Parts: sequence; C-alpha cells; structure tokens
Amino acid sequence: MIAVIKTGGKQHKVEVGEILKIEKLEADTGAKVEFDEVLLVGVGKDVKIGDPFVKGAKVIAEVIDQARAKKVHILKFNRRKHHMKKQGHRQYFTQIKILEIKTA
Repeated sequence: MIAVIKTGGKQHKVEVGEILKIEKLEADTGAKVEFDEVLLVGVGKDVKIGDPFVKGAKVIAEVIDQARAKKVHILKFNRRKHHMKKQGHRQYFTQIKILEIKTA
C-alpha cells in the first residue's frame, strides 16, 4: 500500500516500513506522529485520490531522529570589486519510519 502525504510544504510518496527525512517536526525521538493530509492512497489499481485530501485516511509514523543536514556553503563574489561574502547553512530535519497507512 502506498500513500502520498503533504508535510513541510512538500509531498512525499510513502510505503509501510520506509524511512525518510522530512522538514523538522516538533516531536521527541520515539514519539508517534499522525499525518492527516493524505493526498492519495492506493494498492495496485485500487487508488483513491483526494480533493484535496482523502477523507478518513491517516499515515502513522515514528520519529527516529532529530538532526541537521550537511553544511551548504554559499559564496557570493563580485569580480573586480574586491568583494566576497562566504556563508554556511545547516537545515534541521526529522527522520521518520512509516508504521501504518489507514484508509476510511
């Protein structure tokens, strides 16, 4: 069974047992998280598409880790102007494991 969920302004296609990284959620490690914004649920040819969400569908996941991604380096440089600006950024993320996909 697959589902498409919306979280953090992005859409993710998920299956039971899958581990994925999503935008940071305010939840402790080991806590269960419920996603109500399910856009699609399906098994083979039996597919339900929401308008915009599938009514009664939920995806339950467990928080595995709260961490930060690798550093992204930003370099702004103007030639012949003697100007260079260097900056770095590390994005927070939550790693989850999909436990269950429920339909109505």
